[in-house]
Amino acid sequence: MLMHLAATERYYKIHTFEGKEWGNFDKKDTDLWNVGSRLGERARKEIKGHPISYYTDKLEEVREYSLKELKNRDDNWLMQSTPFFGNQPTNNYCKWFHVVEHESNHNGQIKYIKSRVV
Repeated sequence: MLMHLAATERYYKIHTFEGKEWGNFDKKDTDLWNVGSRLGERARKEIKGHPISYYTDKLEEVREYSLKELKNRDDNWLMQSTPFFGNQPTNNYCKWFHVVEHESNHNGQIKYIKSRVV
């Protein structure tokens, strides 16, 4: 789940901070993040079994860059719009709200998993 959250945030960073079209990501990024982004059987085989620090370090690395970049953005940037969801105009505010909402949505699953481990 933590790799999934990190992957989602990384892809939104590429799209909004670097200005790349959604899905037009470098191979080095897709090789690293597609498994976590898509989850499923492949993820269960490839990203399962690392120490918790492996996942938290990846998320922390992604988050540190996001926070740094967001601090450098203003309201005009937040309101910049490009075709996105369903090829409809979507501003950066909505895109980053989606990233935050996505993490919040998975928070219940994370709490459940933590309660089973401890």
